[in-house]
Amino acid sequence: MAEETGEIALSKQDLREVTAYAAACAETVLDLFEADQPDDPRPRDAIRTAWEFARGGERGKPLRDTAWAALKAVKDTDTAAAGEAARAAMAAAGAAYLHPLAKATQVKHILGAGAHAARAAELVAGDDPAVGAEHVRQAVRRATPAVVDVLRRFPAAPGGGGRVGALIRMLDTDLRI
Repeated sequence: MAEETGEIALSKQDLREVTAYAAACAETVLDLFEADQPDDPRPRDAIRTAWEFARGGERGKPLRDTAWAALKAVKDTDTAAAGEAARAAMAAAGAAYLHPLAKATQVKHILGAGAHAARAAELVAGDDPAVGAEHVRQAVRRATPAVVDVLRRFPAAPGGGGRVGALIRMLDTDLRI
């Protein structure tokens, strides 16, 4: 496990693997956002640009712009579940910006989309933690060995962050086993 100082070696391929994982997690709840805001393409655009980078595209302005736009879409939602789905999309595009810093906070770039997606699923199911736990299990199965390898280079996920933080820590613990 990495310490809280120094840098971690990250290749462009590592970033692509993490971004693909985050995009796949975010896609699982995109329909929750689109049911709430059918005419708002911002979260879908964020996931699309995440996939473009993951499949060989450049890491640049479109990723940043669509991530910020997805975050702005949160305020336009009518339900908390839709807001969490938009946050998952934002986290998918933001995953490409995982920093090579040996800090626990960087784990959010790897697992944030999965945790926000799990929270969205919980909320749409009446705040049922069993639904969130099932989404975490699915996210664990979705993780490739390359994603787990990158995760293990970082310290364990930090405390705090409310329910989404707890879901990040669940994912983190389960992926490090």
